[in-house]
Amino acid sequence: MRDYKISDIAKMANVSVATVSRMLNNSASVTEKTRRKVLEAIEKANYTPNAVAKNLRSKKTMALAVQVPDIGVSYFADIVKGIENMASSLNYKIFICDLQNQKEKAYEYMSLLLNRTVDGMILVTPDLTDEEIVSYVDQGYKIGVIGRHIDHREIPCVYTDNVKMGKEVVSHLISQGHERIAFLSGFAHAIDSYTRLEGYMKGLRDAGYPFLPELIENGDFNEDKGYEAFKRLIAKNVHFTAVFAANDEMALGVYKACQELNIKIPEEMAVVGVDNTRITNYIAPKMSTVDQPKYAMGALIAEKLIDQINDNIYRDQRVFKVDSTLIIRESSNYKRK
Repeated sequence: MRDYKISDIAKMANVSVATVSRMLNNSASVTEKTRRKVLEAIEKANYTPNAVAKNLRSKKTMALAVQVPDIGVSYFADIVKGIENMASSLNYKIFICDLQNQKEKAYEYMSLLLNRTVDGMILVTPDLTDEEIVSYVDQGYKIGVIGRHIDHREIPCVYTDNVKMGKEVVSHLISQGHERIAFLSGFAHAIDSYTRLEGYMKGLRDAGYPFLPELIENGDFNEDKGYEAFKRLIAKNVHFTAVFAANDEMALGVYKACQELNIKIPEEMAVVGVDNTRITNYIAPKMSTVDQPKYAMGALIAEKLIDQINDNIYRDQRVFKVDSTLIIRESSNYKRK
């Protein structure tokens, strides 16, 4: 007699593996029609629901994998800390997958999920497209996302409104008398980068100022690259009096470049970063930045993904948009005349 697997049952019933799992665990989300289809497939395969469920449960690893673009960036490290602490409290271990800003590694690390080394995968500001992520989930794999909202009922998401954030930063700088504001973006493929850029552009438009492409440079969310990006802006010989950096790391690079070039912050150049990393409150002048509840975001996505793995995915909401807060400090709190 053939040794049927739960994936075989799903194929016979023309449903996802996740649907079979939910049905076997008596989830209320499974319709009666779908329930009958799965039961018919189980009967045809000479299996009982309890036997299939037992086979499924025996493959639990009690582990999650976490993909981050660069673990050396404090923003990602804080998120991972939240994930790890919540996972540990729920008796799960985590594997940290550092992409080192190499998109191809995202596909390599997905093998941990595909070969069932882990029960689920958390993608922090994912390099994969929405369509790719959905395709994995539709095959029954468990994935949670930080930094993006994917419209799928089986993908828990935690994210901030980066467009709103970008508009608030630009509005603040304009209120201080800045009309030409430069923007330092992150990785070209990072959604956090281009949604913050979108907010920057909308902020300029709402205030009646033109968008000038020459005031945009890429700093790869990295301090050294942020330093180089600011130097490139200066080399263009274009006039600007403020910099909105898409993270604090790049803003620190701007500080370094301004010190070398004898540009005074904030009198001659206002600087605003994102992430509210610890150093922003200790450097001189103290850096204006946008605070995100990084640890809480990590803990929340871990809790929701583990909840989903254990088939409690519909006991409460799936999508969480958390608030960010603009913290105005010395680096931008200077009114230009």
